[in-house]
Amino acid sequence: MNKYELALVVNAKIEDDARTATVEKAKEYITRFGGNVTDVEDWGKQKTAYEIQKMDEAFYYFIQFDAEADAPAQIEENVRIMDNVLRFLCVRKDEA
Repeated sequence: MNKYELALVVNAKIEDDARTATVEKAKEYITRFGGNVTDVEDWGKQKTAYEIQKMDEAFYYFIQFDAEADAPAQIEENVRIMDNVLRFLCVRKDEA
């Protein structure tokens, strides 16, 4: 299994429970495709580097997980169509 990190930029204009549900759904996708969530970092509301969909603030989450090599593509495919996710990035972490 490889180590990965999924970064989520979530809409700041939604309710707290909807934001939590968005993160939980992303974690659900990870486990559905054979991954194991190891850690979730909540960076809270941050100013974005540039305006995204007329918003200059968003909530940032970083989800670390272990998965097989084909899982990130499947996870990205599902996260891409989630309503409240403004941006996302899934990267493989080095074994250093």
